[in-house]
Amino acid sequence: MKQFKNEFINRALSSLGFQELTDVQEKVIPVLENKKDIIVEANTGSGKTHAFLLPIFDSLNPELSQVQALILAPTRELANQIHRFATEIAKESDKTIYVDLFVGGMERSDILQKLNSRMPHIAIGTPGRITDLAIKENALKIYTADFFIIDEADMTLDGNFIEEVSNILAVIQENCVKAVFSATIPEKLKPFLRKYLKNPEVIDVHPQDVSSLNIEHYFIKTREQERFAVLNRILEAINPYLAVIFCNTKESAETVFDWMKEKGENAVLVHGGIDFRRRKQLMKRINNLEFQYVVATDILARGIDVIGISHIINYELPKDMEFYIHRTGRTGRIDFNGVAISLYEFADNTYLDYLEKKGIKAVYKEIRDKEILDAKTRKSREKRDWKENELDRQAKAKVRKSKVVKPGYKKKYNEEVAKVRKQLARKKK
Repeated sequence: MKQFKNEFINRALSSLGFQELTDVQEKVIPVLENKKDIIVEANTGSGKTHAFLLPIFDSLNPELSQVQALILAPTRELANQIHRFATEIAKESDKTIYVDLFVGGMERSDILQKLNSRMPHIAIGTPGRITDLAIKENALKIYTADFFIIDEADMTLDGNFIEEVSNILAVIQENCVKAVFSATIPEKLKPFLRKYLKNPEVIDVHPQDVSSLNIEHYFIKTREQERFAVLNRILEAINPYLAVIFCNTKESAETVFDWMKEKGENAVLVHGGIDFRRRKQLMKRINNLEFQYVVATDILARGIDVIGISHIINYELPKDMEFYIHRTGRTGRIDFNGVAISLYEFADNTYLDYLEKKGIKAVYKEIRDKEILDAKTRKSREKRDWKENELDRQAKAKVRKSKVVKPGYKKKYNEEVAKVRKQLARKKK
């Protein structure tokens, strides 16, 4: 295990149960220690957050009362998670290290009052709130930052935020180390990165094919039926430990949630239209496994770690194809197995071709008698010019019948979740 020059970091890693660095950490940390700009493309769950936090803390000078690192994230939830990880490290230091969070939903007057009395050593926030405090108010003095990190860059640098990030970069000192992290770096972002990063080292760390992440990818054709009818049959066929049902819009998520509540399911709704403080409370309850179903938009698809998600259900396939990987990456984490079930239509064939080219091992299913059974692949169905009779179908069903839920899987999830929670509890002591 690598030893850092600041001993409190080594204590923090020991307390957090780190035994060895991940592949992305092994490759990224030396580059940031050498103060070089970097672009990192790596899978969700690969340890990107600690890859930039550790070298930041190792170069930090608590005696300097100024911003030494600025970290941008696209959502409040992800910024809050980064802040939590950073706070876990900072508390091991003998000297006070101020790690402050700046996101919407926080009392603005309180933030300004705090900034009037001191600067944080590490500032973490969303582009909008950082722009407000650093550019409009000139209250957060970010021009002293030695590190500028953009996490989940394809979201942080989308059309809504790119102007704000550009304005922030205009204030950052020229010799500030700039690091961009994302699961994917779209082609449209490359001109922006060439403009602001100085001879960046590019690191592409995808140690596993996306299809090998302990996730089974099931696709069920709606056959032009009502999606609620198909979703209802899915819910009858599975018994999830914790399932996330993803929808593309707030309106769609609310409709699905209302339907789930009418059915009497133990469900909760999470989307960007819900007040941040309320979302924060809900996330705590979700992590405490108080619900069996979470109906959500893509606010939960990126970088948010919830222990014990057994199933992902794509009520609607995400419009951005890359988000399929981000959504399904919420399950199959650590030592858990996961199942991703997606509803699709005939019009989605091009979409599915793309996923299969990306390495997704798609398994096509259908539901009969409250069981999820193998179906013909969509392409073989397209070519078929004959119809099976009912006896043929029953005979084949007997051979290929297999339930999604394996016997004892909930017991295994309980044991694994308990083990992970015990480890986390030890870290906090």
